[in-house]
Amino acid sequence: MSKIVRFCADMLYPAIVIFGLYVIMHGHITPGGGFQGGAVVATAAALIIVAYSYEEIQGMLSKFLLQIQESAGLVMFAGVALIAIGLGTTFFYNYLANSGLLFGMSVPFGPNPGELNTGGFLPLMNIAVGIEVWGGLAIVILYLLSGIPKEGT
Repeated sequence: MSKIVRFCADMLYPAIVIFGLYVIMHGHITPGGGFQGGAVVATAAALIIVAYSYEEIQGMLSKFLLQIQESAGLVMFAGVALIAIGLGTTFFYNYLANSGLLFGMSVPFGPNPGELNTGGFLPLMNIAVGIEVWGGLAIVILYLLSGIPKEGT
């Protein structure tokens, strides 16, 4: 691609990633969540892959590292859910709600004023899903592009 396309992609990439992380972190308050935010961040990876070429991106985006990222998201999701069993409660019990810890602030009566600390363990689940979707969709994009024949063949 041209230098203009690459420059625009380089300028848009951080904004798209920040917006995707915003969607992930505010998923328990606003529409969106881990899956939607992970898809937005994976779109940023797709933008960079399109602006550059598959051969140039192979050094920056490793399929192996993306597979590790996807697995880490899955392990984090299951781990957050299994911690509740270790605390003597049921699977997926929201043990952080009203605890006063991180994400455990009590929700005031009435509409939620938009505090991030009121979600209990839901923000942790959104982060785990976002990490997994980001890695998974980026892997899918890389595998789809790896089968495209090179020019002149």
